[in-house]
Amino acid sequence: MKNITLDVSKAVQFLKEGTVKNYEAKVKEAQEALENGTCPGNDFLGWLHLPSSITPEFLKEIQDCANTLRENCEAIVVAGIGGSYLGARAVIEALSNSFSWLIGDKSNPTILFAGNNIGEDYLYELTEYLKDKKFGVINISKSGTTTETALTFRLLKKQCEEQRGKEEAKKVIVAVTDATKGAARAAADKEGYKTFVIPDNVGGRFSVLTPVGLLPIACAGFDITKLVEGAADMEKACGKDVAYEENPAAVYAAVRNGLYDQAGKKIEIMVNYQPKLHFISEWWKQLFGESEGKDNKGIFPASCDFTTDLHSMGQWIQQGERSIYETVISVEEPAKKLLFPNDEENLDGLNFLAGKRVDEVNKMAELGTRLAHVDGGVPNIRISVPVLNEYYIGQLIYFFEKACGISGNILGVNPFNQPGVEAYKKNMFALLNKPGYEEDSKAIKERLAKEK
Repeated sequence: MKNITLDVSKAVQFLKEGTVKNYEAKVKEAQEALENGTCPGNDFLGWLHLPSSITPEFLKEIQDCANTLRENCEAIVVAGIGGSYLGARAVIEALSNSFSWLIGDKSNPTILFAGNNIGEDYLYELTEYLKDKKFGVINISKSGTTTETALTFRLLKKQCEEQRGKEEAKKVIVAVTDATKGAARAAADKEGYKTFVIPDNVGGRFSVLTPVGLLPIACAGFDITKLVEGAADMEKACGKDVAYEENPAAVYAAVRNGLYDQAGKKIEIMVNYQPKLHFISEWWKQLFGESEGKDNKGIFPASCDFTTDLHSMGQWIQQGERSIYETVISVEEPAKKLLFPNDEENLDGLNFLAGKRVDEVNKMAELGTRLAHVDGGVPNIRISVPVLNEYYIGQLIYFFEKACGISGNILGVNPFNQPGVEAYKKNMFALLNKPGYEEDSKAIKERLAKEK
């Protein structure tokens, strides 16, 4: 079976000759630091060999739980934020019928996502939608106190119990949380919910292949065994003993750092030509943004959905400040086939496309855009995915995770912490007068008074 492939030819032309080769020693050092656990954040390396360590028995336990939810729920709400939902949503939306929510897929429950914002209208509309539904909840939180998720779960737990009864609700509420501690663990043990553990050594943005991602994906009806198989094969393809130039994660990490260090490219735009990949880009943005954006360093991760965004962002990309490069995810073969029809009047002038596949037009738009952007000074990296299925999505996930670990180490930051995320939480809790934040509350209110 083929692997996803990487083409950096239209990026290295913007670098000095031999740049990628010159990064070999840094990449090797970064790989060894990951393997030996000597890098910063080495207590969060559980993702590194996770795919190859997942057993059939473990997958069966997840699938059995998913089957129970599928059999008893019309809708399943995944309550989580950041890495606790983005990975699952990325996989589910990449593999789902784009209109399943509208046409009603009777063979699968509707998968909804909440706990990732504090929008009152959103939560009100969600609870209204669920009023006549048999719904269940997957509550994903290590601590159980993350504001957005905890608030949402409190609402959904109450509603589920009122609609289905407390005993029935126990069967359709699942907690994915810490093994022994935290509010979510305590609540799950008290109520008797089925639970799965978020490993201590796997950070949220690297957790797609833990129950955090696997359970919602299985609930959506997708093959988690194939997903893990694809990730495990990519784990081998990116292994420490693979030749540098044949290791796609190593080459990707080297090229992006070369563009950052030598060519002044501070922004990476993740581009797709398949609307189904929108949330793959959202997951990727968190993975790299939260991993590399620290110590006043880091490539800023942005994303565009083409060809849609060519009509809004295309001008800036073509002729704006030359601080950007693109990474394009290209799907070689779509799952469906649709031909352009002939029209006798040909008022739109498109009869020259009659009989061609829509994807052929899309591919020419992709190629034409890449050539134009390269001519306009935008380096282009291309990741080619044979088809969108569980196996290749699994490969893509592990490829990016491994590349991120290598790249962060080359950059000289700890890719596995996120200290900056706590700053807004501290201010928010102080403004809400949360117990324990009295001094912060006083200080911030004095500051705001002065600013008036």
